Amino acid sequence: MQRRYKSELPALLHGYELDDEERSAILAGDIGKLYVLGFERPVADALRGAARHAVGDYIEAMREGVRKYGPVRAGIYAMTTSTTRE
Repeated sequence: MQRRYKSELPALLHGYELDDEERSAILAGDIGKLYVLGFERPVADALRGAARHAVGDYIEAMREGVRKYGPVRAGIYAMTTSTTRE
């Protein structure tokens, strides 16, 4: 899978049910967008590993995704509170 991720990612994605926004985020390597879209952590972790992102950079990418795209929209990490302290 990691080999295919590096060499033939667009073809690899055809085997999965993804909408255009999800597919674009994966192709762009936008971990923050994937987090906001509700990708489950094990899937995102696999992508992180395949792309060789350091864990600290990965966590910051998720935070940046929330700042840029808004609260997590779906999945078990969906946000029900504000992202700012009040």
